[in-house]
Amino acid sequence: MALTIESSAFTHRGAIPSKYTCDGDDISPPLHWSGVPQGAKSLVLIMDDPDAPDPAAPRMTWVHWVLYNLPPDSSGLPEGVKSQALPAGTKEGLNDWKRTGYGGPCPPIGRHRYFFKLYALDRVLPDLGTPTKAQLENAMKGHVLEQAELIGTYQKARR
Repeated sequence: MALTIESSAFTHRGAIPSKYTCDGDDISPPLHWSGVPQGAKSLVLIMDDPDAPDPAAPRMTWVHWVLYNLPPDSSGLPEGVKSQALPAGTKEGLNDWKRTGYGGPCPPIGRHRYFFKLYALDRVLPDLGTPTKAQLENAMKGHVLEQAELIGTYQKARR
């Protein structure tokens, strides 16, 4: 069975409800995963937006959420999960707001894509402090057993 990630709040390639964005409560959506491969020692979750700042002319990938060392026997995260409620052993990295935790979609223009990427690793990563996405990806090199992704989209309502 392949590694999969999904949300009960939106479908793959579907619209992310405003509740999970800067236009709403800015809380993380519920996430569920399955098919963690045998031999996985930890999971990594990265949420990012490759369409920043404008999908018509993207210049960067904006990082919204970075989690590592999630236990391989975990099966997801509840809606609005806070740091203290993360599964035991889970560590947080820095998003592009230079803080830990979830930062919801808040696109300045156009409809953006948001990638929730789940990685199964063959090791528990050392304590990296609060790594950036790039630092975490570097530490993961050569240790990814499988990966899965869920893509959601969001565009701000016109005021």
